[in-house]
Amino acid sequence: MEPLKKVAELDPAKKAFSLVDEFKNFAFKGNVIDLAVGVIIGAAFGKIIESLVKNIIMPLISVLMPSEQSYLTWKWVIDKKEIPYGLFLGEIVNFLIVAIALFLFIVKFLGWVMRSRKEAAAAPPAPPPLTKDQELLTEIRDLLKK
Repeated sequence: MEPLKKVAELDPAKKAFSLVDEFKNFAFKGNVIDLAVGVIIGAAFGKIIESLVKNIIMPLISVLMPSEQSYLTWKWVIDKKEIPYGLFLGEIVNFLIVAIALFLFIVKFLGWVMRSRKEAAAAPPAPPPLTKDQELLTEIRDLLKK
C-alpha cells in the first residue's frame, strides 16, 4: 500500500491545485495587498514631488540665480562635452523632498503611533468595579479598623 500512496502524491493535477491554493493564500493575505497599495501610492507621490520640483521649485531657483537660462540648460562644457548639472540639482532637490516627507511620515507619525500603542499596552488595566457585597465588606473592614 505504501508505494501506491507515493504514486498518488506525484499526481500533477494535485500538485497544480496545491500550488494554486498556496499562491492564493500568499497573494490574498493582507500584507501583500497593503504592500501593493503602498507601492502604488508611493509611485503617485513620487510623481507629485517630481512635478513640484520641475515645475515650481527649480524655476523659482532659476529666477533667484543670476542667469538668463532656466535650470534645464545649466551645464558645464569641458572639451566640447556638456555636463548638465542643472538637471542633477533638480534630482537632488527631488530626493531631498521625498526623504523629508518619508522621515516625517515614518519617524514622526508612525513613531508616535507605535509609542502610543506601546504605552497603552504597558499601562496596567483598571481594576473592575467593586460589587455591592465587596463595598459592604470594605466598609465593615474600615469600621473595624477604627
